[in-house]
Amino acid sequence: ISEPGETVAPHHHRLAVGIDLGTTNSLVATVRSGMAVVLNDEHGRSLLPSVVHYRSGGQPEVGFGAQSRQASDPKNTISSVKRFMGRGRRDIQHIETLPYDFVEAGDGVGMVKIRTDAGIKSPVEVSADILEQLRIRAEKSLGGPLAGAVITVPAYFDDAQRQATKDAAQLAGISVLRLLNEPTAAAIAYGLDNSSEGVYAVFDLGGGTFDISILKLSKGVFEVLATGGDSALGGDDFDQRVFCWI
Repeated sequence: ISEPGETVAPHHHRLAVGIDLGTTNSLVATVRSGMAVVLNDEHGRSLLPSVVHYRSGGQPEVGFGAQSRQASDPKNTISSVKRFMGRGRRDIQHIETLPYDFVEAGDGVGMVKIRTDAGIKSPVEVSADILEQLRIRAEKSLGGPLAGAVITVPAYFDDAQRQATKDAAQLAGISVLRLLNEPTAAAIAYGLDNSSEGVYAVFDLGGGTFDISILKLSKGVFEVLATGGDSALGGDDFDQRVFCWI
């Protein structure tokens, strides 16, 4: 999948992957013999928790190791960073309940940053650490450097959020071939692109959001007709309500 006018010649074989940079978990996949295959880590696990733990003078810990430190060192263990991408302090729901030490942008409207023992980190930098682990996993599995990746983003992501995702990928050493809307990716994964033409509804219940997209399939091309939902009604928010009730 490439941007219009940038398609390579059929005989030019390049290593490319698809990446789902999720609020709760992330993963990377490739296509083998016409089938999408998720790439596992050295322990056979396909999912990578979207969690990064920072420590003074050391490399960041990403994934399951970082996840295990959420209770013992919450200020330096960043999770659900996707909800902060391209967002200022006023845009973040329930920010007062989060354990992080947020640093206000100088102009008051720029993207928030988080103070950690390893220095001040932006959501772009945290996302880049997650993407870097996925890149390393893919290159080990495929046996060579990646030519690029298609990365999924929510259909409701605005320009700032999409650009932040591209910046994170670049920082992780990944060339972005294309950003693909998550409901479109879900429809393709389900095989709807080979189905009869028509209008489809795709629900997405994730760690950060619950939304619906209306897609129109015409001649193998998906068009997003409408998208709606709540960007603060995901698994994190369910957890928050249970916590408040307890």
